[in-house]
Amino acid sequence: MQTKINKNELENYTVKKYNTSQKELWDRFIEEAKNATFLFKRDFMDYHSHRFQDNSLLVFKEEKLVAVLPANIENNVLFSHQGLTYGGLVLGKRSSFLDAFESFKSVLTFLESESVVTLNLKLIPKIYHVLPSDEIDYLLFLTNATLSRRDITSCIDSNNRLKIKSSNRLRGIKKGAKNELVVKKEASFEPFWNEVLEPNLLQTHNQKPVHSLAEIKLLQSRFPNNILQFNVYRENEIVAGATIFETENVAHAQYISANEKGRQTGGLDFLFNYLLNHYSHKKYFDFGIVNESGGMKVNKGLLHWKETFGGRSITHDFYEVKTENHKLLNDIFL
Repeated sequence: MQTKINKNELENYTVKKYNTSQKELWDRFIEEAKNATFLFKRDFMDYHSHRFQDNSLLVFKEEKLVAVLPANIENNVLFSHQGLTYGGLVLGKRSSFLDAFESFKSVLTFLESESVVTLNLKLIPKIYHVLPSDEIDYLLFLTNATLSRRDITSCIDSNNRLKIKSSNRLRGIKKGAKNELVVKKEASFEPFWNEVLEPNLLQTHNQKPVHSLAEIKLLQSRFPNNILQFNVYRENEIVAGATIFETENVAHAQYISANEKGRQTGGLDFLFNYLLNHYSHKKYFDFGIVNESGGMKVNKGLLHWKETFGGRSITHDFYEVKTENHKLLNDIFL
């Protein structure tokens, strides 16, 4: 038996641009969403508001907020959001497919009316979903979206964790123990940033961390339960560390680094053996991407290191969709 969709159900959705007076409404929705993390809260998004022209959107069904899109705009292109690791259309836990469908259609229609030609979506990896939330994947298919980039992220499923069998990893862990390394969870970010991370990135890649020391300290003060620092010491001297972003399902290694002494003493092997045990209560441990050159190159050594801990690959997808393609969503229901 087929059930017809009431035409009026498809007409009660409106899109509004975010303004600061809606901060509480936005944050409350993020807390109750099925495909969001603390990165979508305004205190995280707005720390670098001077770098991006915010153009976040809220979708209402009559008076009820049913979806949000963290976004910035640049040259008539809307991005979700260039300052975030991932993004996409955020939906409430009780959102139906119809809510997702009409929200996405309304967003595209609204953007076309605002002379925005293209919507770029950087989807949140599925391991971060609290509930099934693949509606956007199907809607992108219907609107002829183009896959513009695909990264691979290495992660561990804690319920199906592979035993470490690599002789190099086991040797590194034993070397760390032999060198009497100690892992400490710390409130201070200065030792890792100043003595390990920044010097290592500068020497190895001639780069700086995405977050400055001041920025990571600010963010941690806003999200003390989500942003954590673990350092490795040998005789009270820091040799390695990792900055962890915790979400409901996932512990994500945002930064990983060791200095020369750390490399010589098995610092990272020792640290990550500790972290995988420490975070065994999380559904997933996310080592992060292993790509360079816009997803076209794979850092083979980095991938191998993560895989020898049991990491396996999932994709992190980027799409481009023409806003005028909202017309392709007309008359899809039987």
